Amino acid sequence: MNYYSYFKLNKNSRLRCLKHIQKNSTYIVFLHGFMSDLEGKKPASFFKFAKKNGLGFLALEYSGHGKSSGKFTNGNITKWSNEVRLVIRKVVKKNKMVLIGSSMGAWISLNQFEFFKKQIIGFLGIGPAPEFLENLMWKKFTKKMKKETIKSGIYNLKHGNYTYPITLKLIKDGRKNKVLNKKISSKIKVSMIHGQKDEVVPISYSRKVLKIFKKAKRKLVVIKNGDHSLSSPKSLNIIKKELQLVIN
Repeated sequence: MNYYSYFKLNKNSRLRCLKHIQKNSTYIVFLHGFMSDLEGKKPASFFKFAKKNGLGFLALEYSGHGKSSGKFTNGNITKWSNEVRLVIRKVVKKNKMVLIGSSMGAWISLNQFEFFKKQIIGFLGIGPAPEFLENLMWKKFTKKMKKETIKSGIYNLKHGNYTYPITLKLIKDGRKNKVLNKKISSKIKVSMIHGQKDEVVPISYSRKVLKIFKKAKRKLVVIKNGDHSLSSPKSLNIIKKELQLVIN
């Protein structure tokens, strides 16, 4: 059983967190994907890993996600990145940390380097999807879809069993959060883990992320027959092995 707590942003809004406080220890910070939450297997698995290894842990649901307050359609990459920064400052404080970013969470992780460069000792990406709003959504929208988004400010994108309400504000904000043209000079361990059968985000995205880190010890791990989620016991074991290597 995981015990959640809430981080108050202000009088009316709060973010749901899963945390394990460990003084004077390295923290694992897990950042979930687009329209995801903390109910999945990944946060629970990394939470257990942290406790077992005497490490601190933090995961949070961005506003409009899971049980956090706010409307999803009011959110964007800037807003969610800022929320993460505030919670890290409050929970992780000055401790060292390893970021784990799943899908969109990898994009939000990359935005944290600007603020916590000296504290981040490693970065793990799981099916990383930086700049996906423009490259994997907007550019693939038909003229009709684009027209509707511009006219009404929103497009309800159906994908599998889900409907993603994509706002024009979200797309435009994504363009302000370009990270693939950045250079991060941190001498840390960086591993990107990608499913061989990921139908959502191409493996080329993992390679693009690794190129950002010029001085890091870089590694690409492709999980055979792995999907985008990489939540199977086999995939999680591979990710935890990589996590162990990044921490040590």
